[in-house]
Amino acid sequence: MKKGFTLIELLVVIAIIGILSSVVLASLNSAREKARDARRVSDLGQIALAMEMYYNDNTNYPATIADLQTGGFLPAVPVDPTSGAGYTYAPVGTPATDYCLSATLENTAAVPDNDAVCDAGGNATDAIYSVAP
Repeated sequence: MKKGFTLIELLVVIAIIGILSSVVLASLNSAREKARDARRVSDLGQIALAMEMYYNDNTNYPATIADLQTGGFLPAVPVDPTSGAGYTYAPVGTPATDYCLSATLENTAAVPDNDAVCDAGGNATDAIYSVAP
């Protein structure tokens, strides 16, 4: 009598491995989305902190986010982890005494509780995380 696996046994094992790997990959994509959203929220917090330091020195907010880097308040201007584009910033007033800073999140359920809902157009949306002073 020969020892070994039958073709049916091998196919069943391969099918089980395929199902398990697809479940793992699906959850991995969700984790990546959440990680990118967490980075966006963290970046906005760092920019907001730099904005407040700029305001303390100049009694108004900068015209652009790039002014924070040239003024030495940020070592580098953070960009969106997916698109590489900058975050939305809109100074309010002349000179700027207020501002709106926002980023579009991939997972709308991930919008934090402190969402100020102020995108550049003033529209309320669940996909925008905003920081306002």
